[in-house]
Amino acid sequence: MRETGIVRKIDSLGRIVIPKEVRRTLRIMEGTPLEIFVEKGGEIVLKKYSPVSWLESLVKEYADSLAKTSGHIVCVADKSEIIAVSGNKEEGFTEKYISSALEEAITAGTVLISDRTRENFVPILEEEYDNANKDLYASLYSAEIIVPIVSEEEILGAVVFLSSQKKMGEIEEKLAQVGAEFLGRQMAV
Repeated sequence: MRETGIVRKIDSLGRIVIPKEVRRTLRIMEGTPLEIFVEKGGEIVLKKYSPVSWLESLVKEYADSLAKTSGHIVCVADKSEIIAVSGNKEEGFTEKYISSALEEAITAGTVLISDRTRENFVPILEEEYDNANKDLYASLYSAEIIVPIVSEEEILGAVVFLSSQKKMGEIEEKLAQVGAEFLGRQMAV
């Protein structure tokens, strides 16, 4: 566990303020659900709650199946990070924060199909904005399909297909939609 050197007191209502720097770094905003764990030795651990990550093994298996069937990189993300990834060159995407543009696209709740030549193209990872990484990610994928995962009318994340080909078609779109629908139903259970 990494120390911050910041100490806060609990107020009379039992609240504690998480410092702005920590919230910004971890992308914790007003309304972000947090899980509370109590560790041995009396440590209290706060963790961002993600229904998508609760089904991590199922999500990984499903991403593997979609990647094998489609031949593309398949990522499953919640609203802050990549939970599972499968396919060729997947190591570039594992356990990384998604870009704020992808977070906005997920929150919009609509299917997005794009490629690097179009204005509506969305970088998947925050680190893609760094000039040192642009060429790396451009070589990994040039086309994308982003389909939100919706469970009980709440948007929880997205299934993302990535391809180094110029465009993806209707088949990939349908596969991504089926994946998002299936995962949304699993999270409602």
